[in-house]
Amino acid sequence: MSALAAAIQFLLITPAFVRRQFTPKDLGASITFFPLVGLLLGSVLAAFDVLLAYAFPLQVRSALLLALWISLTGALHFDGFVDACDGLLGGHTPEHRMEIMRDEHTGAFGTAGGILVLLAMYAALNSMPLQRTAGLLLAPVLGRCAIALSVVTYPYARAAGLGRQIKDEAQPRHATAAVLTALAVAGCLGWQAGILLPAAAVAGAFIVWRLAAAFVMHRIGGMTGDTYGAINMLIEVTVLLAFAAQP
Repeated sequence: MSALAAAIQFLLITPAFVRRQFTPKDLGASITFFPLVGLLLGSVLAAFDVLLAYAFPLQVRSALLLALWISLTGALHFDGFVDACDGLLGGHTPEHRMEIMRDEHTGAFGTAGGILVLLAMYAALNSMPLQRTAGLLLAPVLGRCAIALSVVTYPYARAAGLGRQIKDEAQPRHATAAVLTALAVAGCLGWQAGILLPAAAVAGAFIVWRLAAAFVMHRIGGMTGDTYGAINMLIEVTVLLAFAAQP
């Protein structure tokens, strides 16, 4: 339960009365529950979307959903994506790129990347009225599953920090449990709404994860908290685009 609470506190905004300090072991084990936290987030988004449908057209609902999506996560992953765009696409050495990612100021790459990723999510949400709920549920699940896989699979680039603690204590069994949870969610959605779109979303998410991780390794030689957030955002966009595809 401590690991689950750690995952919720780390990935979502939570009331002050549930916040507490966690041990490094709790933080490492928390990646087991990352997809469950994603499912919780997706459920809130899907319920909010149903309520909004009584009063607003599709485009307005999409904009309000995006605002809630970013707010419930405290803009954690979006901030990481913007910082990663600045760092990974700029700089001349791995050290310089990581220094750029630490900079609190946003550069041209970060600004452009942030605008484009939100635009892609907004456009995808507008283009999937039939499978909208399934997409809203699966995107956060697979995004956070990709974080869990990245933590265990790839080295961490920094010597200290919260990400370092999670990396040091996370075990392959934790990531395996996260993957099985994500696949179970995808399977349930496939049983309800047809297997094609969830299967395409899972396949696309895996490909994008491997490509994004390879690019990060090439540019800085390891993961950071910012790159975890960036990978999550890329996977969420990929899943939404998979559900928006109209062959």
